[in-house]
Amino acid sequence: MTLIGSVQRAMRLLECVAEHRYGAPAKQLARETRLALPTAYHLLRTLVHEGYLRREKGLFFLGEAAERLSSSGAEQKRRSTIVDALARWRDAIGAPVYYALYRDGEIEVVCVSDTPGNPAVEEWADFRETGHAHAVGQCLLSQLDEEARRDHLDRYPVSPLTPYTVRDGVSLMKRLERTRRMAPVTERQEYALGAVCAAVPITIGTTAATMALSLPAHQAERLLPAAQRLQHEMGRLLGSLALSISI
Repeated sequence: MTLIGSVQRAMRLLECVAEHRYGAPAKQLARETRLALPTAYHLLRTLVHEGYLRREKGLFFLGEAAERLSSSGAEQKRRSTIVDALARWRDAIGAPVYYALYRDGEIEVVCVSDTPGNPAVEEWADFRETGHAHAVGQCLLSQLDEEARRDHLDRYPVSPLTPYTVRDGVSLMKRLERTRRMAPVTERQEYALGAVCAAVPITIGTTAATMALSLPAHQAERLLPAAQRLQHEMGRLLGSLALSISI
């Protein structure tokens, strides 16, 4: 019980320090947390030793350890925002939903939301290396400038995955150039036979990102209406997505 009480008092001190952007002295922190001064001193010294606080000229500030916790918590909150949004759209549209971005020269699928009844497309060929064949990759590449596109295709050359895959880099570059800004990008059985996909572009700052969905090929007529609905729903949550773009 004593240990639990000590942890609770230490947390109160951390929360109190966090409220003082320009630092606060021990006496003020003890007063505001209603702790005896000797107790406050003891806990503050321990928190400084562990890196959760730092002391400068008699004032206490959050330390690196506390800032790492704060950064991790903020990241988890951003990820939770994306996960929740994908689940809502998945259920509303009745299709798996994907969130991906282009980071450090690579295609990165950050999150996928599906159900047993509507499973995601199986990654049978590495998504990073086959961006030319799936809607996610084509959508991300369409948002890059020509130099960045050529750099990507030099590292990951076009290769046919199915009879429907774009045949070569020249054809892909022409297709990407024709892609209208902010228009959904669709592909039909280019990555996997039996699956059709659509991706909606998201560009915030210099980051290229996309939300995408997939459907069985026999539901291909639903693809564009579903993509348009996804784009509409995304517009309603654009602020939250902007904050979450770099998770």
